[in-house]
Amino acid sequence: MAEDQNEEKFDDSDVQKDTDFAVEIADASMLEVQLGQLAVANASSSEVKQLGQTMIDDHTKANEELKTLAQQKNITLPGALSDESQKHYEDLAKKTGTDFDKEYTDMMVKGHKHVLDKLKKEAEKGNDADVKAWASGKISTIEHHLMMSENAQKAVKDSK
Repeated sequence: MAEDQNEEKFDDSDVQKDTDFAVEIADASMLEVQLGQLAVANASSSEVKQLGQTMIDDHTKANEELKTLAQQKNITLPGALSDESQKHYEDLAKKTGTDFDKEYTDMMVKGHKHVLDKLKKEAEKGNDADVKAWASGKISTIEHHLMMSENAQKAVKDSK
C-alpha cells in the first residue's frame, strides 16, 4: 500500500527509486524488530537471544530515523509487515529450541546481506541526497549486524 501511495506522488520523479528503497528498508527493519522479539522469547542459545536484543534496539532506532526522514520527504512508509515478511515471521514463530536458533540465524545472515546490498546501492546511486546520506550512515551498523549474525550462526552449528 505504501508503494502505491508513493507511486502516485513520485511516479515520474527522480526519487521514485529512493522511495522504493525506503519502503523496502522500512519493511525489512520492522521484520528485524519482530524477529528479534521472537529470538529474545524463543531462542535456546544466549548468543541468539543477545543477537535478537541487538536487532530490537538498533532497528527500532533506525526505524525512527527513517520515519523522520520519510516525513520530511513526504514518503509513505508501511505501517505493517508486507505479506512476504509476515510469512517469514509466522514460519519462524512455529519453531523452538535449536531449530529456532538455526532458522533465525540463517534468516539474519541472509537478510543482512540483502539489506547491506540495498544500502550500498542507495548510498552510491540514490537520487535524493538525504536518503543517500541515511543509507550511507547505516552501512557500518549493518556490516556489524551481519558479522554478529554469522558468528551466532556458526555458534549454533558448532553446538549441535
